[in-house]
Amino acid sequence: MDPRYVALLVAGLHVLTCKTWALVEVSMEDRVEVFLYNQASIPCIYNMNEKAMIITWSKKLPGRERSKVLFHIEGERGEIDDSGYTGRISYTHSYNSSESLGSIILTIDKVQLSDESEIICMVKDNTLADQGEGHTQLQVFNAPSIPAIVGTHNGISVDENKPSTVADCKVDNVYPRPNITWYRGTFPLQSSNDVKIMDRVTKNPSGLFTVYSELHLKVVREDEHAKFYCEVNYFTPGEKRMMESDRINITVFYPTTEVTMWANPSEKLLKEGDAVEIGCKGNGNPQPIFTFIHDKNELSSENELLVFKEVKRSDSGTYVCQILNLDTYTEVEDSIDIMIHYLDEIVVTPEKRVLDQGEDLTLTCNALASLSTHTEWYKDGVRVSEGHVLKLHNASQNTEGMYLCKITVVSLPELQKQTSLHINVRANPKITEEIVVSPMNKADHSVNLTCVAQGYPIPNITWHLNDRQTGEPLTESSVEYHEKGVGVLSIISVKANSEFTANCTAFNELGITSASRDVTTFARGPTTTTAPHTKATGITVPPKQHQQGGSGVIIAVVIICLLLLAILGSFLYFLYKKGRLSCGRSGKQDFTKENANKDEIGMKSSKSEEAVLLQGVNGDKKSPTE
Repeated sequence: MDPRYVALLVAGLHVLTCKTWALVEVSMEDRVEVFLYNQASIPCIYNMNEKAMIITWSKKLPGRERSKVLFHIEGERGEIDDSGYTGRISYTHSYNSSESLGSIILTIDKVQLSDESEIICMVKDNTLADQGEGHTQLQVFNAPSIPAIVGTHNGISVDENKPSTVADCKVDNVYPRPNITWYRGTFPLQSSNDVKIMDRVTKNPSGLFTVYSELHLKVVREDEHAKFYCEVNYFTPGEKRMMESDRINITVFYPTTEVTMWANPSEKLLKEGDAVEIGCKGNGNPQPIFTFIHDKNELSSENELLVFKEVKRSDSGTYVCQILNLDTYTEVEDSIDIMIHYLDEIVVTPEKRVLDQGEDLTLTCNALASLSTHTEWYKDGVRVSEGHVLKLHNASQNTEGMYLCKITVVSLPELQKQTSLHINVRANPKITEEIVVSPMNKADHSVNLTCVAQGYPIPNITWHLNDRQTGEPLTESSVEYHEKGVGVLSIISVKANSEFTANCTAFNELGITSASRDVTTFARGPTTTTAPHTKATGITVPPKQHQQGGSGVIIAVVIICLLLLAILGSFLYFLYKKGRLSCGRSGKQDFTKENANKDEIGMKSSKSEEAVLLQGVNGDKKSPTE
């Protein structure tokens, strides 16, 4: 061994000197500590004039007076005397002659619990006349497993008269025996009238300990939120260590002394149609069975809750939650007031909706509500007034329109109602636009005429159509009729081959008005002879119906025209045979030649005094009378 190590070792030892003879001094450590299954090195230092020849190692078990030889050295040879150490013991032996110090270090591999004992080192000189011995305590340690804690699965009542089992703590495979301490929060628990701690130790076949500890406690209400755990304190080589278990809660039962009611939502005003829950909570554990009462009627609940999917104003009132304290047989209750706000349907008075020109009308808009309201009036989408009353002065056509009354609860804007009404003003009919003529349909030589009139009551429209050349009335082929608010739109379709005048007349019970327009058409095909002039006929278009032109009249006109053509042809042929009709080029007219120009439609106002000339077959201009 290194002499410096020997010197330091000797200086740090608690000297245990055994002097059988005055010439040999042996020194050893007070104790040697080692973890289980680790290696233990046990030094033995002696002071002698020469190197020791015989060294004996033995152990003395606790409670026994005699020791047992483990290993001995004679000269340079060592021999194991205890078979339990076979293959586990080795040693080193050195001697410093200048300091007369010798050192023997005994090494034990894979230390067992059975190795724990008092180890004795005996040194003899060569003459065997002088000897000395030293003693050391070999201590073996094994760290425990993490402490496992299991709390009781049942609730513990505060009314129990003696401490109840709270939790168990278990520590496995530890050596030597550890200490277990219980904690509530940060405060250690010690045995008392309300606290009882029961420990139990089991020694395993391996020699290691399993320690059980049970905590019994007379719980109080505050223990419901307390954290309980156990702490194990154990020894290791050179120090003392500690480990803690997990924290657990326990269930504490205690009676209910007061209840509190609540409503959800709670921070906003409630209105009809809202979803509302009303609940009750007691300050005890477990929660008692609640009874809900409203207007002296017991209500059914779902999971101790009153659930309203759509509340009504009749759900307003005081709700009471009651329980029966089985310990004192007294009732505990609480109450809550619920107000369901509402806004009834709007009523507008008077019911009059039709005014005369210049008449005044005062409209009142009201709705019954549980809170203050704000009223607004709109006309055709534009706000015109605020307040419940709307006054209309000196009614005119501008007064007509769609009016809307909107009522809003000021403190609950989502509670809102509205209603609308149409105000009409009695007025003479008025044709608002001139008669509109559409381009001619080339397929059937027809044109569409449109006339728009306003007034109230909604006017009727009649049409009068006269041929400008013959003065004969024309018949429409179809009629369309559309109402627009207080106005009416009439569209007719007319077939014509010559200029005609269209007259649109609008009338109601208050008056009559009319407008006319001249229409000029340019039709292809041969000139035909029309029927004799007759008086113009009128076409009356009643409101809300569609009229079609009479097809029978058209057929009759066509048949008459064909007969006239046949008579005219016969007469011309007769003149030709008698020689009274010349067939020269200059006198002959081509009735079959078609005009190369396109058909056109000319339009002019009835107020125009200009004559409209019809284009002849040969391109000659003729007066209207021709």
